[in-house]
Amino acid sequence: MAVLRVVKPRFAVIGIEGSTDDGDGFIAKLWSEANSRFSEIEPLCKRDSDGAFAGFWGVMTDFSRGFKPWEDFSKGLYLAGAECEDAAEPPAGWTKWIVPSFEYLRFAYEEFAFPQAIAYVKETGFSVAGAVHDFTDPRTGKGYIYVPIKRID
Repeated sequence: MAVLRVVKPRFAVIGIEGSTDDGDGFIAKLWSEANSRFSEIEPLCKRDSDGAFAGFWGVMTDFSRGFKPWEDFSKGLYLAGAECEDAAEPPAGWTKWIVPSFEYLRFAYEEFAFPQAIAYVKETGFSVAGAVHDFTDPRTGKGYIYVPIKRID
């Protein structure tokens, strides 16, 4: 089973923001727009020592923008974008979120879907301590679900 416990320090994501209020399929539309305009933020993206991008994130938060879970895991905000330097300024039409530090359980998409990940968290005695995020590792192309189990301030 590909579940890993990780601590991720606070990080910045520049992306295209939307809401569950935007209707069915809104996340796919956000990713389509973010991908089609990626050249606008590419110079701002964080990279590792080999020059690879740090990662692509589907970051979520509640409507208060407090990085709490979506209401009923079905209502909230979503940012489709890339990890960037904290000081980066988003271009027009883009939004930057600073995600606080959390300890996460990381689930590989090839083994878990969102409902299974949440069930696993509860079954193992943890609780969801914040908004869940999607992550794609650009080095491998693999996708992960990051479920926060502890906020670290």
